[in-house]
Amino acid sequence: MNRTASIMLASALLAAIGASQALAHITLERKEVPVGSFYKAVLGVPHGCDGSATVKVSVQIPEGIIAVKPMMKPGWTLEVRRGDYAKPYSYLHGAKLTQGPKEVTWSGGNIPDAYYDEFAMQAFVAGELAPNTTLYFPVVQTCEKGEHRWIETPSTPKTGSGHGEPAPALKLLPAATKAH
Repeated sequence: MNRTASIMLASALLAAIGASQALAHITLERKEVPVGSFYKAVLGVPHGCDGSATVKVSVQIPEGIIAVKPMMKPGWTLEVRRGDYAKPYSYLHGAKLTQGPKEVTWSGGNIPDAYYDEFAMQAFVAGELAPNTTLYFPVVQTCEKGEHRWIETPSTPKTGSGHGEPAPALKLLPAATKAH
């Protein structure tokens, strides 16, 4: 094989490895949303832990994501931990929310390692949040044997197996303008 073909093959293999690692993370289906709007957060869980089935998924709700309503999943138990927000946030019809869901946990189900599943929540992205910033939804995925801590953000150190376990990210866009 000539040098050019070898370089092209190596580049293709590296790209494939990078793509498969990107698909291995828990991700948000929709990665951008305008501030001041409703948002359906769908977390994709693409695998278990080294061959072991997923039995629990816990997600921390970032500050400014308010009025969270998680979707029930047949065969799973749903737990919502509530708490105070850092400040009041504007909601519908002039209401100010000062507390709400801070963490959502689905447990008791079973997703074999070879299968994919999704966990969903409806929420409101507070208009007080700054556009062109990113929020992170740290997730702990517990399996029959082991766990993945998808909690890394640009401001946190790497954890886990050394391959990196990034938290799902949501980019905030400027508020949508209303048509006249």
